[in-house]
This record gives sequence, structure tokens and C-alpha cells, in this order.
Amino acid sequence: MSLKLKSGFTFDYDNLYGEGKVTDADLKCYEEDLKKAHEALKVMREKGYIRAHLSKDGEPEKVLFSQLPYVEDGHLNSPASMKHLQELTDHVKDNVDVVVSLGIGGSYLGDKVIFDTYCGEFWNELPKEERHGFPKVYFSGNNIDARRTTDIIHMLKNQGKLAKIHGQKNLKVLLLVISKSGGTLDTMSNFMVEYDRLSKDENIDLEVVAVTDPNMENQTILKKLAIEKGWPQYAVPDGVGGRFSIFSEVGLTLAACVGYDIKSFLQGAQDMDKICQSDDMWQNPAMLNAALKYAASQKHGRDIEVLMPYGDYLRSTSEWYIQLLAESLGKQFNKEGKEVCYGRTPVVAVGTTDMHSMTQQHQQGRLNKVVQFIKVANWPEDVEIPNVFPEATKLASVAGVTMSEALEAALESNAEAMASNKRYNATYVLPELTPYHLGELLYMLCLSIAYEGELADVDAFDQPGVEGYKKIMWPRLQALKKEKDAAKK
Repeated sequence: MSLKLKSGFTFDYDNLYGEGKVTDADLKCYEEDLKKAHEALKVMREKGYIRAHLSKDGEPEKVLFSQLPYVEDGHLNSPASMKHLQELTDHVKDNVDVVVSLGIGGSYLGDKVIFDTYCGEFWNELPKEERHGFPKVYFSGNNIDARRTTDIIHMLKNQGKLAKIHGQKNLKVLLLVISKSGGTLDTMSNFMVEYDRLSKDENIDLEVVAVTDPNMENQTILKKLAIEKGWPQYAVPDGVGGRFSIFSEVGLTLAACVGYDIKSFLQGAQDMDKICQSDDMWQNPAMLNAALKYAASQKHGRDIEVLMPYGDYLRSTSEWYIQLLAESLGKQFNKEGKEVCYGRTPVVAVGTTDMHSMTQQHQQGRLNKVVQFIKVANWPEDVEIPNVFPEATKLASVAGVTMSEALEAALESNAEAMASNKRYNATYVLPELTPYHLGELLYMLCLSIAYEGELADVDAFDQPGVEGYKKIMWPRLQALKKEKDAAKK
């Protein structure tokens, strides 16, 4: 059983629904709750409000991620903002040598998804002509790691020296720093160290683009710095949590720096949103996905979710989903303030790699998991396995099969083996790994999370648990600074 859209995007839920799995009776229990969830999302689209959602300051806050696929005047993504992104593309192409993207959480994970699925692992090793004039890209700011930070500085300084040795101009480096508040410790500590060291290097010309809260009345630290220094600015919009921000300028600035098809990406998300406005669960992939996984958890104890794409460059998509699921649904209290300790634990896996490790647990461990696969139906690059060792019978037996055919056979075998042993699984099928189909997938997952938040009666758009450690950490850091200052006197 599957739901196939006109675009070719398919949600195959045959191994998740039916006898011995999630049943019609299970779903019937949530019929009224699903109707209410659907109405709640309709209000969210129209007015930007979700019942009981408050900001971290305890004030009513709009939820606007569902607006992002629609490029319209007055929206977060508008014709003017698209023009502004094109200006960034025009600036970096054939002009900037290296972009360092600094961010954490959604400001890193979303950007990494775009980079990995479009550019791949070896983008930086390609000559600039094969990158069509676009810069190399490195990621930083997603951990407080002194060794890696000094390594990236050392590497960039060496690139600057090599450019001079070969008679070129200074290496042009752009720091793309992304922080809503401008006070994100992980990101800003890396940014300050890299800005300080690189700006002093005689072989490097350094520039900065700031992506932060655009509010002019109550300016963030990063906003003030950008105005003072004259750095170009892009927006981390209000009403869009970091885990949903890939469709905003948080993700689209990185996309602009590599020549990504932003219009197609947003169109995929928009088309998915329109399909998911159907109140018929069997025609609405986000509602169906949420209902099946919610029922699997509540009725069958399957409260761990493994997202297992088949393809190396989709690993970061699974890592992005970890944040989306964990921060959105891992909640101690429901909307009425009752302690519920709700949430399904997300796990990253990649096929075929983790078929040689995790699959043992998936296949024979506790019956507490739903494994969701991502399949790409048609890969643009494919290689036939050659018969180079005809004397090796086992190897010769697969000669003539393409690598993508072997990958698909592995996925289907894994899914079938799991299903035969009461292991729930489902598959998202992308016709191709394009910006359009990626937009479809990521947006459907965002909407699925929104639906499940309403089913579970938890706020899928706050993250109070993340704020807990921050309240402890900052006073501790400030006390440490005082001690160090006192020791210097």
C-alpha cells in the first residue's frame, strides 16, 4: 500500500499498516483527534497561531513556517527577499573563494542537507570551473571545539599562502554567520576566533554576511555588529524555529552561495503543502505519516524512530530530522500543563552502511522501533559493476548490475526481512534527488511533526528543555571570566 503523488513522490506504508501492524481499529481511535489536528493546522496556515504555543519568554508567538514555501509580498519569503538572495549569489560567484558557514542546530543542519544533497563530499576538491564559479564551502560553529576551529583557520591560512605562491590575489573568505540572537555561544565563539585570526592574515581578504533577527527596535548583538561594520544582512525570522528554518534565509543563504535552485526547492514544499491541505488522511501524506507513527507508538510501543536513507549524501537529512523530531515532540508537559513525558526517540542510520551494524538490532532487538527508509528511484550518476574477476564466481554473479540497482535490492531486502519479523517500517520514495523533491520530503516531515504535536497535545514549536541548560551555563561562564580577570591583576 502506498500513496503516490502526481510528482512521483511516494509514501509506501505497506509494512506499517494492516494486519499485525497499525490497524484500522487503531486509527479509528484517533479519528476525532485527527480532525481537530487538521483544523488546528488550517488555523496555523491562515492566522499563524497554534493553541497554547508561547515563546520562550511566555508570550503568545506566531508559527509561520507554513508560510515559507509561498513567495509573496508581505511573506517571510517575498520577491524582495528572493532578489536579495540573488544579490548574494551574484556576489560570491567568480568573486569569493571560500565560504565558511557558521551555525548550530537548524542553522547548521539545514544548510548541511542542502550542501550534501547538491554539492556532495568532494565539492571543495573540484576546480572552480566545475563548481561553475561558486566558492568552496566549510562548516564551523556547530561545536565548541578548539582543535577543529584552529584546524580550519590553519587550513585557510595555507590556502592563502598557496594563492600568493601561485601569483594570485589574496584568498577571499566570506564568513556566513547565522545566529538569531547573536549570542549563541557555540557559533559566536567560533566566529570571534576565526574573525580575529583571519582578518589579521596578510594573504586573506575577509568579509562577513550576518543572518540574524531583523528587528530594528530591539537589535540583537549580531545585528548591531552588522550595522556598525557594514556587513550585509539576512533574516532569521520570528515565528520560525531553527528546526523549520531550512526554507527561510537561514538555509537559503547557503543555497545562494552554491547556486542551488531555490525556486524549485520552495516549489516542492509549496506543492506538498497544497496536497496536505486535504482532510482525507489517505490523500494527505503528512497526516497519514503522523497518524501511523503515533498509533504505532501509542498502541504498539514503537517509540523509537529510525530514519535510514539509502545514500551517503542523505545522512545529513537524517541528522536534520533528529533535531526536528526530538525538539518538537520530546516534551515533559502537555498543553494543559499535565506531566506526560511524551516523545519518540529518533535514531540516525544510513543504508547500506548500517545494515552491517544497526540492522542486527532493528531485526532482532526490542519491538520498539519504526524504521523509515528514504529511497531515490533514479540516480543521475550510475555505474555498472564490471566483471573484472570472472574467476571469482560470487563476484561475477553480480556483474552487469548497476550500483543503484544493488542499493535498491539492499533496501527492499532489509524492508522485507524486517516486515517478516514484525518490524514496522515504511519508505519515502523520491523520483530523483532534486531540489524540488527534497523540498517535498522535508516539508512533509515538518507538517507530520505539526500533526503529531496536536495528536499528542504537546507544543511542537517550543523547546523549553533546551533553555534549561542555558540558564545554568551562562552564569557559570561569566563566573569563570571573573576568575580569569582577577587572576590577571
